[in-house]
Amino acid sequence: MASHLSTFCKFPFLFLLFSPSLANFLTSTSTPTGTTESFCNSTPYPYFCKSFLLPFNKSGNIHDYSRISIRQTLSHGRKFLSLVKYLLKLNPTSFSSTTVLALQDCQFLAQLNVDSLSYTLGLINSTNTLPSLQAVDLQTLLSATLTNLQTCLDGVQASKSGSTSLSSLLAPISNGTKHCSVSLAFFTHGWINSGKKKGRILSERKHVFSDIKNGIKDGLPLKMSNKDQEIYESFNKRKLLQTTGITSVKLLQTTGITSVLVNQMVVVSKKLGIGNFTSINDAVSAAPNNTANTGSGYFVIYVVKGVYQEYVSIPSNKQNIMIIGDGIGKTVITGNRSVIDGWTTFNSATFAVVGQGFVAVNITFRNTAGAIKHQAVAVRNGADMSAFYRCSFEGYQDTLYAHSLRQFYRDCEIYGTIDYIFGNAAVVFQNCKISSRLPLNFQYNTITAQGRTDPNQNTGISIQNCSIKAAKDLATSNVTIRTYLGRPWKEYSRTIFMESYIASLIDPTGWAPWSGDFALSTLYYAEFNNSGVGSKTANRVTWSGYHLINATEAANFTVSNFTQGDVWLPATGISFTGGLLSTIS
Repeated sequence: MASHLSTFCKFPFLFLLFSPSLANFLTSTSTPTGTTESFCNSTPYPYFCKSFLLPFNKSGNIHDYSRISIRQTLSHGRKFLSLVKYLLKLNPTSFSSTTVLALQDCQFLAQLNVDSLSYTLGLINSTNTLPSLQAVDLQTLLSATLTNLQTCLDGVQASKSGSTSLSSLLAPISNGTKHCSVSLAFFTHGWINSGKKKGRILSERKHVFSDIKNGIKDGLPLKMSNKDQEIYESFNKRKLLQTTGITSVKLLQTTGITSVLVNQMVVVSKKLGIGNFTSINDAVSAAPNNTANTGSGYFVIYVVKGVYQEYVSIPSNKQNIMIIGDGIGKTVITGNRSVIDGWTTFNSATFAVVGQGFVAVNITFRNTAGAIKHQAVAVRNGADMSAFYRCSFEGYQDTLYAHSLRQFYRDCEIYGTIDYIFGNAAVVFQNCKISSRLPLNFQYNTITAQGRTDPNQNTGISIQNCSIKAAKDLATSNVTIRTYLGRPWKEYSRTIFMESYIASLIDPTGWAPWSGDFALSTLYYAEFNNSGVGSKTANRVTWSGYHLINATEAANFTVSNFTQGDVWLPATGISFTGGLLSTIS
């Protein structure tokens, strides 16, 4: 604390920039009341909470204090964003290229936080009641604000810059994290716990992509305009069933399954003169901005078979984009950025998405940097209510960065070595093939590294009905490699393997520590009803945070309960199991 304060005081304007300015707006309602002391004691940072809520040390209700806290968190977030922008405007020679990239990550993430906090405050500013699903939406956004700050901090620390200017970020990041944590605690106590309802346990739902095996040539179950029908047929070389001016594949007519609405369709092809674009990024740029209403349909980008060497980014203002390829190994998006080559983990991704409602179908995503280049991400996903279907993710360390918010992966293939499924999303992997590759000498494999940092975050990794096996290079190797289900990247790491096949490659202890006894008592690792040699639990770790759970506990981590997927996944057309397999008749 002393070192942070001394650094902070070297920049007087920074001290003024982050000095709180409070306004009293407590209201009187029938909600149970309390004092600053009583409410703050229920947060992870009671002393910090009391310090900034001291002017309000009077009787109030949890909703009042939640609004005050989020207002202060938003104010701090705006000031932090201004500070990062200021640092980026300094003489470029003041920082290394890696440091500049870390600052750019922080700017991007800080803006996401300002947007999320503004949206949250706008919804709760004048009400103490929210529909239960909307309350979970906001809890998800508040959980992500903590993840974003932690990602910023990780990048700054990894840049190893000795710059005094960069060190000035540490105290604001620390205080911002505490602000976000207190706000999340208040919100969870006021809007989630008080109105929490048991989620529905749903059986298997068959949706409109269920029978597609070979991409667009098998016919896509999409409803589209006559114009887009012509585009479709020019590549598909077959006629579609025409009904009342709307194109619909016959599959939909015969099964009665609701189709996925297409607002517009464009084609990307490597060959000049074929399709609308030769670049995926150009196609993304052509999509309309802020199309948050799925009722208006998806902006579909059909990417013709080929290898696309580009770094694709789908920003937050490009919502409800669906990218469809010709199949795994046929439509390939590839890159080779890595931490060793000077990129941050966050920005090493070949494909990055934050636009809400994103869907990918029949695509391979690769990072070809190789094991020797350490962290090298194929896909970074921070898009709420996003889904990947029949896609593959190929890399080594840190292949798939499930960064934040709610995500779903179905019938996918994930390949890697160390921490190759990581991040702090609320994510379910279902019916996926998870394959560990051969790592470098003296390394061991860890499938997951979940990054939950706060006990009130509604995040974690749930792996259901998947197969956990060795990839070909590992399976045929003469070297003995230890492989673990996961290790705790952050203090409240949460990962569940359930109803999955776990092969013999998994070490009998199951899980690996991160460093010493870090997080072993605060993590939540669980297994339920798995099969295979590697699923035997007799010799599993004895950490207090490790659990063998029953069906009631496992149901908390299903698609329906953990991601509210039964509400938003039907619009994607992707099959999913809402509950446990044992509930399916």
